[in-house]
Parts: sequence; C-alpha cells; structure tokens
Amino acid sequence: KHRVFDTPLSEGGILSTAIGMGINGLRPVAEIQFSDYIFPAFDQITNELAKLRYRSGGEYWAPVTVRTPCGGGIRGGHYHSQSPEAYFTHTPGLKVVMPSNPYDTKGLLITSIEDDDPVIFFEPKRLYNGPFDGDHKKAALKWDTHPKGEVPEDYYSIPLGQASIERAGSKVTVLTYGTMVHVAREAAESSGIDAEIIDLRSLVPLDIDTIQASVEKTGRCVIVHEAPRTSGFGGELSAQVQELCFYHLEAPIVRVTGWDTPYPHSLEWHYFPSQERVIEAMKKVVED
Repeated sequence: KHRVFDTPLSEGGILSTAIGMGINGLRPVAEIQFSDYIFPAFDQITNELAKLRYRSGGEYWAPVTVRTPCGGGIRGGHYHSQSPEAYFTHTPGLKVVMPSNPYDTKGLLITSIEDDDPVIFFEPKRLYNGPFDGDHKKAALKWDTHPKGEVPEDYYSIPLGQASIERAGSKVTVLTYGTMVHVAREAAESSGIDAEIIDLRSLVPLDIDTIQASVEKTGRCVIVHEAPRTSGFGGELSAQVQELCFYHLEAPIVRVTGWDTPYPHSLEWHYFPSQERVIEAMKKVVED
C-alpha cells in the first residue's frame, strides 16, 4: 500500500506527481488506464518530463516510466482503441516502447524503469490474454501456446533499441511492432512468402542496424502498424529505410496501417490491419 496506490482520475495530476517523485530520487511508474486518455497529460509529458534534463542543463532528471494500454481489437470504439505512439516518438527526450509478448514485456519494462530517461511504455491491450493473429473469428489463444508466453520469475532485462527477428526470411522485410507482429507472422506462414518479420520492440531508440541489414538482404520492405497512415510511425521508418537502403531496394516500400479515420466501432475489422492486407502488400513488393 506504500508503493502501489490509487490516485484521483486525473492524468495530468498522475504525471505531475510522477515527475516530482522522479526529481526527488524515486523511479515512479505512472499508469494511464487507456492511451486514448493520455492527452490530458500531454503537456506534462512533452513539455515537462521530456525536456527536464535539457532545460536544467543536466542538473535534474525524472526517470519516469509511463505504462499505458493501446490499440484495438477489443470492440472498444474510438475512446479505447487508439494507437498514439507517433505523438511521442516525435518528442525529443522520450523513449518509446511497444512489446508484442509477455517475455519481452518484463525484460523491456525492467530496462525502462532502470533507465534515467523517461519511457512511454505502450502495452497492446489485445495481447493481454493471448497472442492474436488478426482473425477474430478463431477461438482465442492463450500465451502458454507461444514460445515467448512464459515469464521467468528471475531478474532479466532486454536493452532498448534492440529489435528481434521473429521470423527469418530472404524475400521481403516486414517491420512491425505490438499486435501486428502476430498478424504479420501468420500472414507470412499462411501465404508461404519467405518474409523476414522484425519486431522493433522499441521505437525510440530504433534498432536501425538490424533494419538496414535485413532490407539490404531482401531488397524489399513492408511496414505494418495499427495507427492511422498519415504521419504514423511507419512514415518515419519508410524515410529512414529509403535514406539508408535506396540502392538495395528492388521495389517501393509499402505500408499497411489503420485508416485515416477515427477508430470505427462498427467497422473495426475493416479498420484493423488484416492478414489479407499484409499478404497483398508482401506479394506486391515481391512481384515488382
């Protein structure tokens, strides 16, 4: 009761308190119940938390980890289904993480808490109960069926800025994170396309070395995320791949994303990037 406690439902107040605790030597973990409601704390995160070390000339810092569930696939409508990661990857001073499985979540969360810089830790809520490959008509799976579903009790950490190659391949590189890792992997398996699936795990810092090596090997790149297309993090990924791998690319980079609309409750499975859309994108670049 002294380390974990409820607060008034004020996101700005939660973050302001966490910043003060961090300045005074603690390592607070602030939880925002849904990332859709992180915006009342946007000023505290982007103008205070992210810039504290810079503004004080390194005299003060606040090692705050902000945990917040994100993403769709739970019939949550537009107030409980958004993926706002791009707002924060655009903010210097913040680190941004989005794991895709329980094993990585523990290792990345420990690293985030131990980091002296603030971390926004997005947790795809559709993955809380098990892996999800995008097929909502199938029976839900449990994590005990997944190789990274078990979480050891012992201490371990996973460095930020270290992507994971979830499936090796030679024809096309698929860059993704969160729930879309499972959608992309199943799309590759079901289609028989020799795709290399890279789980970014952390968006900032970004493991650009692993990305570059894979794209230079395959010559093709597909980027998959839930968030809307325009100004989504996939645009930044596309730009960096283009800058570094231009002479190795055999086809244009293709993005598979959510649509540029509010998250639609009644059309969720049209909005949610599907295996079919990922397969179509992979075929497009492989056949070009």
